[in-house]
Amino acid sequence: MRQLPQSILFCCDHNAVRSPMAEGIMKKFYGTGTYVQSVGVTNDMEIDGFSIAVCKEIGVELSRHRSRSFDEMEQWGDDLSSFDLIVALSPASQRRALELTRYYHLTVEYWPILDPTGLGETRKAKLASYRQARDQIIGHLTDHWGAPETFQ
Repeated sequence: MRQLPQSILFCCDHNAVRSPMAEGIMKKFYGTGTYVQSVGVTNDMEIDGFSIAVCKEIGVELSRHRSRSFDEMEQWGDDLSSFDLIVALSPASQRRALELTRYYHLTVEYWPILDPTGLGETRKAKLASYRQARDQIIGHLTDHWGAPETFQ
């Protein structure tokens, strides 16, 4: 078990599915002791409704999430070098994070999380795919930082 970082940035392709889930679950599980944000390589999608639904099942509220890209994050004053840890949840976001942090002494980790978009024909099947991605995120979080304190 590692000590919780002071600040962590989750990133994925669009900041609409995996990284908002990771941000919300991290905050729910480990409280406000760690500064947590999320971004995407691009910002061309709103928060995904299935992500909202499967996180709501575990008491994580995502409906107010606003998607943003790496570029917007920097424009809004969040400097990548201020994060202790960057966790990439997709290959494209890992490449972008490594490219943007090559001059910083920053840890970029890659967690291979299923991209549930486009999987499943029915609502039930789609929800199952999103739950699988959510549960993979939970698995990585608890493997790194132990059982959550506030999870009911």
